[in-house]
Amino acid sequence: MQVFGRRVAHCWLALFIVFLAAGSALAQAQQERSPLQIITGSGCYAFDVELALTPAQRQVGLMNRQHLDDRAGMLFRFDQVRPVTMWMRNTLIPLDMIFIRSDGVIAHIHQNARPLDESIISSREPVAYVLEVNGGKTAELGVKPGHRVSHPIIGQ
Repeated sequence: MQVFGRRVAHCWLALFIVFLAAGSALAQAQQERSPLQIITGSGCYAFDVELALTPAQRQVGLMNRQHLDDRAGMLFRFDQVRPVTMWMRNTLIPLDMIFIRSDGVIAHIHQNARPLDESIISSREPVAYVLEVNGGKTAELGVKPGHRVSHPIIGQ
């Protein structure tokens, strides 16, 4: 009888995990997406980004993602210009974090944030936005502080 009870419990647990994963996938699919450009001295690089505009969206960010397309990312908008801190809790892929001033100028870049690391990553100055892209992408494209990011929500 105990074996049967354990199997039922395992089935319920497996069913719960499936529903949780489906809900996460649905939330990701419903996330608003839009084009973004990073403008450097050597060119303009197009990305397709998801937007994190609400506190709930900013809290989840790119957590639990197994993959991020090459020219994809997430743009976080904060309610006010302020020093921002981020971390990689439950984030499974390395990321570059691009901290952006309210006028779209890149203030600071933290390259290759380590997956699952709970160390605090600071903007180093007040910012309005953070763009997360695949780890190593900013070095590959030559993106540096002082370059610009263009998106319809930046500068509003």
